[in-house]
Amino acid sequence: EWKKGRFMGERLKYTSERIYGIDISRHQHEKGRKRYAITWRHLRILSLGKNHPTDGQTFPISFIYIKATQRTTIVNRYFRQDYTQARKHGMHVGAYHFFSLSTTPQAQAAYFLKHAIVAKGDFPPVLDVEPSESQIASIGGDKELMRRIRIWMQIVEHRTGKKPILYVNQNFIFNHMKDAADIKQKYNVWIARYGAYKPDVKLAYWQLSSTGRVKGIMGDVDINVFNGYQGQFSEFVHTGFHR
Repeated sequence: EWKKGRFMGERLKYTSERIYGIDISRHQHEKGRKRYAITWRHLRILSLGKNHPTDGQTFPISFIYIKATQRTTIVNRYFRQDYTQARKHGMHVGAYHFFSLSTTPQAQAAYFLKHAIVAKGDFPPVLDVEPSESQIASIGGDKELMRRIRIWMQIVEHRTGKKPILYVNQNFIFNHMKDAADIKQKYNVWIARYGAYKPDVKLAYWQLSSTGRVKGIMGDVDINVFNGYQGQFSEFVHTGFHR
């Protein structure tokens, strides 16, 4: 996209040739006191969410990420059953950990590795980093935050043999990763960005909406698109890294 002669960045076109995926947690199973099962044999994306019209097209789900853990105290009670069903129904599956600044990255990596499943053929594990500005300030700022991210990523890569992916939003990259060129260079990024533009990172996935609709799942679902087409996706399935 261009604005007054200035290149602003890239906007994805959501066509049937794209590779779509979803990410889920216990929230896809629980709405208040009600409990819902996922009807795995029916899964198909019906809507990419608000502001992403598809002219009635629906899309298959090619990959799925499931929340495994948070901090060193929370395990997704549905993780193992969802993981098993996703594999059973032929989906590429990965696990993610929701990062906390209230405990050490070493302890969180150990907790994730204890409770998640990262098997041969699975997609790379993901570190979901969504701290508030006050939380970042409370630990001393960006340098300390990046140090903690590196530790978690290095431990999990060493133990699993898979290079983890960093999940952040675009503003986080602009505001907090100015001096983290090594992380941008070494690791793929999964960006949460509901608008248009991508930053200068090795982008693997783009979370384009949190308001998608999926047949077989109750309520809103996060919708993601792989950064590439079938050729690049096949290579990513084989190598676990998007160049």
